[in-house]
Order: sequence, then structure tokens, then C-alpha cells
Amino acid sequence: MFDIAKSAVLAKQAALTVAQLSSHEKNSLLLHMADAIVENCAVIISENAKDIIAGKAKGLAPAMLDRLLLTEQGVDDIANAIREIVRLDDPIGHIDNMALRPNGIQVGKMRIPLGVIAMIYEARPNVTAESAALCLKSGNAVILRGGSEAIHSNIALAKCLHQVLEQANIDKNCITVIPDTSRSVIELLLKQHESIDLVIPRGGEGLIRYVTEHSQIPVIQHFKGVCHLFIDKYADFTKAINILVNGKTQRPSACNSLETVLVHAGVAAELLPKIALALKPAQVKIHACQQSLAYFSAATLATNADYHAEYLAQEIAIKVVNSFAQAITHIQTYSSDHTEVIVSQDITRSQRFIRSINSSVVMVNASSRFSDGGQLGLGSEIGISTSKLHAYGPMGLTALTTEKFVVLGDGQIRD
Repeated sequence: MFDIAKSAVLAKQAALTVAQLSSHEKNSLLLHMADAIVENCAVIISENAKDIIAGKAKGLAPAMLDRLLLTEQGVDDIANAIREIVRLDDPIGHIDNMALRPNGIQVGKMRIPLGVIAMIYEARPNVTAESAALCLKSGNAVILRGGSEAIHSNIALAKCLHQVLEQANIDKNCITVIPDTSRSVIELLLKQHESIDLVIPRGGEGLIRYVTEHSQIPVIQHFKGVCHLFIDKYADFTKAINILVNGKTQRPSACNSLETVLVHAGVAAELLPKIALALKPAQVKIHACQQSLAYFSAATLATNADYHAEYLAQEIAIKVVNSFAQAITHIQTYSSDHTEVIVSQDITRSQRFIRSINSSVVMVNASSRFSDGGQLGLGSEIGISTSKLHAYGPMGLTALTTEKFVVLGDGQIRD
């Protein structure tokens, strides 16, 4: 039986070694890991096929199977994501805001690793390699507990990573993939507060709530992505339609896809028929408010539950708002603090939207699909935080660090 407590202790010990690696050493390890994944592509795809067969037998939804599937291109994408992390600046050891105090001491803050990070996630084998790479680059050890749906893929990827660590004589316990996929293992993992510093769950709302309720360790929370698009009365219609179609239909299973669109009453009569026409090719199911219902041939009347819903499908709620203030109030009421978008040519109203909405990502005239670590310049993301503590929004390398004070003196003593 896999010993969670022992693995957590070993990871804590390994974290001390990883924290001392230079940027060059970490980058070299990552490049070799990327190469090892490509070299073992056939094995990884073969193991992934076992997961796909089991997933179909379990009746996994097409969206889940899509996330699970690894093709040759998918394996190359994982390797390239690791290489992209190599190109990112290493935050560890940077001292910021060094300031001279009146007594002559200098005070600054240095970026340091968090220590040991536990990742709990579902059917996304790419998360295994990318999270390991992000944690290694930021000087952390990581314990990875993927879902049963991807267990063969995850173990195959872990073997590639461990192969490189062993060849470099680096403690392989800095990257641990838990082979036991039972729920009881998660419960035990969440009790290892003496060894693990942070838990990051990625998956459905049920998983994240379970982790939050049972953890004795700080948790980065991202319950769901109820992302809003507000089309202002001063919107450019072409931009609005393009942003809506891209945000809803490009990849509806993603947490940064749109779930509710708010249309200002001043443009509703002219714009809603265009929206109906634009969403028709993707066969988007519409939940429309009373004011907009007549513009959609097969729409259902939206309920309060629809405005709370994360559909993750070709499905959306549409509501006409009578004012800018009503749009703000609606978003503040139903937001999951993920991503909100305004389309408007009025700079003053756009700036007011930015100041009024405190979701982790607020956008003006751009698709919600850009709410992603890679698209925002972070490289691969390890997760998205909708908690306002420590990290908020897509989490890259810097979010996997903390700061310590550094004080430089020349013999000063306190009076």
C-alpha cells in the first residue's frame, strides 16, 4: 500500500535539495525531461490508450475524454510546454524593493520556494508534467494525485521525469505521482500539514469543495468559472459578436468560456437578432430572460439557477440589463471571481467597469479565452485561484513562491 505520510516526509526532504539548485541546473533538468517525454512518446500513447478504453467503459463524457486523450501532437505539446517554462525567468533569489532605512540598514524581500505543493486533479495528464516542471523551476517539491481516469498516462509521464532526476543524481522524491487513486488517499494526503505547504486542486466543483472541507493545509480555491460578458450600449457590434462567439463556442468545456452574456437595453433590439444568428451554427442552447426570449427560436426562460450555472457546454444564459449599474450588480451577485469582460468603445465606462469588478481577471474588448496563464505571459499555469489570498487568477511561477525579508547592516543595534 502506498504510504502517503512517508512520501510527504520524503518530499519535504527533497524540497531542501531542489531549493538550492541554480537556474541553470533546473533548466537543464527540464530540457532533459522534455526530451525524455518525446523519446518515450510511443509508450506514453500506449498507456494513455488504456485510460481511454477504461474511460469509455465508464461512460466518461466526450469533453472529459477529449481532455484525457494524448496523441503524438499532444505529447509534443507537453514537451514544448516544459521547454516554454525553461524560457521563463527564474523568480527564486530575486530581491525586490531594497530600501535604505534612516539607521543605515537596508531592507528588501527575496523570493523563495513555498516548499512542498500537493496537486489534486482529474483527467488531464498534461497537468502531471507541466505542474512538475513549474514546481521544479520554482524550487518546490510536488506531490501529484491525478484521477483514476488518467492513472496509466500519469505514471508513464512520471517515469520519464524520474529517469532524468536519477541520471542527474537528484532526489526523485521532489516529484511524486501517487499511484493510488482511491478517495481515502486524498483524505490522508490532506492531513500531512507538517510536510506539505500548499494544496492546489484542479477539477470540478465537487472535488474542490471536498478538498477545501477536508484539508488541514492551506488550499488554493477555484470552485467554478461563471464568466460574464457585458455588451455595453456603446459597444462595437462586430467586436461584441466575435468576442461572444469565441468566448462561448471555441472550447466550451474550459473554465474561461463564457456562461452569461448581459446586453444593454439600449442596443438589445438591434443586437439580439445578430447574437441569435451568430450562435446558431454551434447550436448553442439559450436560456433567455423575459426581455430577450422572443429573439431566440428555441430558447427556454432563464431562471436564477441559470445565472449561477457553469455549463461547460454549448449553452449560455442571456439577460437584458437596463443600465450599466444593473450589469455591475448582476455580475457582483453571480460572479465566481474568475473572468469578466466588457465590450464598449466608451473609455470612461470601461475604466469604471475595471474599478467596479474585482474578479481575478477583468477584460475590455477581448475574449475571455485569454484568461489563461500562457496567454497572459505566465507560461504554463499550475491552476487558477479565485481566492484573494496569496495568489489571485492564473498562477505561474511567481505564484509558487513567497517572500522573506532580507536585512543588510553594518553593525547597527537597536536603541
